[in-house]
This record gives sequence, C-alpha cells and structure tokens, in this order.
Amino acid sequence: MHCEHWDRRACPSCTRIDTPYPDQLAAKQARVAALLDPLGSDGIHWLPACPSAQTGFRTSAKLVVGGTRRRPTLGILGADRRGVDLPGCPIQHPAINAAAPGLKRLIRAARLDPYDVPTRRGELKSVLITVGADERLMLRFVLRSREKVPDLRRALPLLRDLVPAADIVTANIHPAHEAVLEGPDEIVLTSRRTLPLNVGDARLMLGPGSFAQTNTRVASALYRQAAAWAALPLGASERAPRTLWDLYCGVGGFALHAAGAGLEEVTGVEVSESAIASAIAAAKNLGLPRSRARFIAADATAWARDQDPRSAPDVLVVNPPRRGIGADLAGWIDRSGIPRVVYSSCNPQTLARDLESMGAYAIRAARVFDMFPHTNHVEAACLLEHR
Repeated sequence: MHCEHWDRRACPSCTRIDTPYPDQLAAKQARVAALLDPLGSDGIHWLPACPSAQTGFRTSAKLVVGGTRRRPTLGILGADRRGVDLPGCPIQHPAINAAAPGLKRLIRAARLDPYDVPTRRGELKSVLITVGADERLMLRFVLRSREKVPDLRRALPLLRDLVPAADIVTANIHPAHEAVLEGPDEIVLTSRRTLPLNVGDARLMLGPGSFAQTNTRVASALYRQAAAWAALPLGASERAPRTLWDLYCGVGGFALHAAGAGLEEVTGVEVSESAIASAIAAAKNLGLPRSRARFIAADATAWARDQDPRSAPDVLVVNPPRRGIGADLAGWIDRSGIPRVVYSSCNPQTLARDLESMGAYAIRAARVFDMFPHTNHVEAACLLEHR
C-alpha cells in the first residue's frame, strides 16, 4: 500500500506499511502462536489467519481537529502536539474521506475553534466518525464545553448539505485535558439516535459511545467463526449446545450470531447501558424474543459471579478490552465447569496470561484476525473445551 502521508513522515501510525502484506500476516500468526502453543499441551488446531483488505478497511475513525478556525486540519496530533492534516487517508473508508472537506467548511461556518493542546485553548477537539449500513454516517463532535453546542445545533441544516450522508450528529462534552477519546456527556442533536451496521449475519444498531470493531469485514469473519465454534456438538455426548452467555457483549455481535447459529437462549452482559440498548434493538430487528436473546447492563465479572452455578451456560463467550478478563473472572471460569469457552482478544499477551490461569480448559483451536493491517496490533480467538 502506498501512502503519501507516510512517505513525507507526516503520519507514523502504519508502522508495518513497508512490509509486504503476506509477511505482515505471517508475522502476526507466528507471534500469537509463540504465546499460545506452549499452553496447548494437547495440540492447537490453527485455522488460516483471516486477512483484511489493505485499504479502505477502517469504518470508524477519530479525526483530531487542529489548525485554526479558518484553516482547520483533520487527522492526528503531531510530535509537537498540534494537528496534522491527513486528507484521503488510504486505510479509512472512502465515506470518511469524502466527509472531511464538508466538515472543514462546517468548522469555519459554525465558528468552531479547534482545541490547541499545548495552550489548552479552543473548543472542538475531534470528530468521531462511524460508517454504517449504506454508507450512512454517525458524526460525534467532541467539544471542551457546552458553549458551542447551540452554534452546532443551528448549523445542522448546513451540515446536512455539506455531508449528505450524516444521519446521526451528537456533541460529546469532554472538558478534561487528557488523552482519552471522549467525555461523559453526550447530546444527540438529530432525531435519529442509532446507526444500523451490517456485520456478518446481523444488523447491529450503534448508539453514540457503543463499541464496534473498526474493521467491519474482518469483524464479520470473527463473529461467524465464534458462532460456528459455539454451535459445535458438546463432547462425547454430541449434545447440541442450547445456552450461551456473552460477557463484554458490546452491541451484541457474538450473542446475536450465536442465536442465528441455532443456540436457543443467549444472554449478553455489558457495562454500557447505551450498548445494551443497541443490542436489545438489534435483537428486536432480528425477530428474537426476550426468551431467546436477553441483554443486561452490568459489570461482567460481578454479574457472572452472582449467578446460581446451576444456571451456567453450555457456552461462554468473552471479548474483554485489552487488559483481558483478569484473575477474578479467569478463576471463576476455571471453577465453573462450563463445557465450552470462546475467548476473543485484542491483546495476545493478556490472552496468554488469562489462559495460563485456566488450567481446567484445553485450547482446541485458534485463529488470528487481522483487524489492523500495517500495524503490530492483532486480534485472536480461541476455542476452549473443559478437560
């Protein structure tokens, strides 16, 4: 892949861009295998790594706003902590790149001063863009305060003219001077509040702040793989699994795919109430009654530990953040006797650490999913069976 921003050293993000893509994929497979193979005493069946498109794969992006109101930039923070403009970024979905010129015109027209990190002055910090079904967009303007919210609201008709694909527009209020993506308060400025997103065999519904994988095509393969593993007959009895819990379920991708694969009862648990609302909406759109697909807003570890052991499911799916599931949940799973666990991880180091403490389970199969080409980041999923 060629990138003019990399060539002129304006953007250091794609650190492996000069490595041929097959070599990138092989290196990721080898790195994950080196961590997991020592834990697979019974032998691990490695499926072929799932590749990504090399360009246009990123369906959500954080565009840091820099420069001035008259000449704004949309891209990343540079080494001097000021904005670097990255027009036409080749890894971003074309719909994101197409929206950028209109967003710059809106910033000028609505008099939204870009936030300057070194001086801590200005209002607009970034624009978070998600591409949904039919290339419709959710635009979230991250502001330092509520001061410019009325101006942004008044500019909505202009925004729709400049970025016709914009369906959902919000103002996220992020007053703290810190390197986190967004703030705690979200003001929805449009009548529509959720963005449909077709992933694999499900139509998910994303609200502001809902987590979604940034590579929709590879996420589709991940959800389908997890559902296929979940639906396999259980052990020597060859009994079909009936029940599944999806911890850290986000907007319900794993649970809904498992329901589509034939599991009769799926339960998703996620701490974000907005994500759970989106999962419930997606289940309803798929025609799944609450008796088949239940979603609960709660801390995953605390919820699991509070359940009656007799209600444990046939299959457990965990998809934690980079820190992994941690010792408490890993210990609970190890003692639970649940027949099958599917562990999806965006951090192979914490994945290996957690699996090492789950000696009651054998790693039967594993697969690498390349969510982030041209970088060292890698996603992996494992099928675990109770010994």
